[in-house]
Amino acid sequence: MLIDFSVENFRSIKNEARLSLVATASKEHQDTHVMSPSLAKGVKPMHLLRTVALYGPNAGGKSNLIKALDTMRTLVLRSHQHLDRLPITPFKFASSHIEAPTTFEVVFISDSVRYQYGFSACAKKVYDEWLYAFPRGRTQIWFERSVDPTSGETSFHFGDKLMGDKDVWKRATRPNALFLTTAIQLNSQQLQPIYQWFTDKLRLSGIAGWSPKYSMDCCLGERKQSILDFLRTADFAIADVHVSEEDMAATPLPPELPDQLRELLESESTDRKKVRLKTSHETSDGQIVELDFADESDGTRKMFSFAGPWLDALEHGRILVIDELNGSLHPLLVKYLIALFHNPAINTQGAQLIFTTHETAMLDQAIFRRDQIWFCERDSVQSTVLFPLTDFTPRKGVDNLERAYLSGRYGALPFVSDSSLAGDTLHG
Repeated sequence: MLIDFSVENFRSIKNEARLSLVATASKEHQDTHVMSPSLAKGVKPMHLLRTVALYGPNAGGKSNLIKALDTMRTLVLRSHQHLDRLPITPFKFASSHIEAPTTFEVVFISDSVRYQYGFSACAKKVYDEWLYAFPRGRTQIWFERSVDPTSGETSFHFGDKLMGDKDVWKRATRPNALFLTTAIQLNSQQLQPIYQWFTDKLRLSGIAGWSPKYSMDCCLGERKQSILDFLRTADFAIADVHVSEEDMAATPLPPELPDQLRELLESESTDRKKVRLKTSHETSDGQIVELDFADESDGTRKMFSFAGPWLDALEHGRILVIDELNGSLHPLLVKYLIALFHNPAINTQGAQLIFTTHETAMLDQAIFRRDQIWFCERDSVQSTVLFPLTDFTPRKGVDNLERAYLSGRYGALPFVSDSSLAGDTLHG
């Protein structure tokens, strides 16, 4: 479970932006929207939010916050590879930040233990890295890494709770690689829960959404009925889905292809499979009509692509992070997807959902607690500022959040001026 995530000096984010999923003391929707993760005996309980919605104008920085978390995950998974440059882009609208490192940090719970892990790096070098554990509520330093600003030398400090061949891991860690990733590649068992949180628990999707492949794979196995039930509950009139594999080598190529191109395509198609998806619909007179998946609506294709990852997240307690959840989906379908995370009978494993949206119909105290709504906007130096709705203390169950937001009470709106463009166009 994610407790909070922070990033500084990344793309449009100049100063630290911190997204917290710690619930406030408010009692609203407490039984459905808030969960208390399992922790060691004697550790003070925590109350975390099941979902968070991010609002803001286009180019306000919502997507960059998600890209920052995705970049952190990518570096944890791939920094042991010999990358020429790390995929880090600093804030470019201030000369003081162009050469400064970018900082990422997550606080999360894995196997009932709270961890705090982060690092600062630029495209060529990792400057700092740290990992703290709180198995009994008190801080345990597992490792700290830093670069001396004068000599440029890297130093490590290890706590006595971190076991394993730390000297070997330290020597093997390249300047542009993470110690965590390096130690995992060298078989550190103690660090596996931290690494696996990034690999197994964190699932991110950009504006394009997910590929339908995972849902298609589910339909080839025992989870097909779950996919169908998911779609039917959301009022998609799909009677059945059929997934088939075709041998691409058996697909005839056009006779007018040049010989060299034909030979190349034939060599590449050997032992390759093309997966096809068809949907079945029942007509009013009981007939079955099949459609290619490509002929379905954008909303149907997106909902099908969501089905597998959504059910998987709820079943295994994963964290879904989605950019533009509302794209091609009716507001009631978005509400349905969110409600699955808010249902304790369905979300039994502590799954969480973080998403960006422009759908203001979701700004409703009947749907969200006030601490579940966050805003992104640009300040006077074109830097992203992240802040929660609770900064404004709207009245519980009284204030119309959508009307207040659209009227500008909370900021995070596009500033559309009365441009002369319309006049020039009309009178030019």
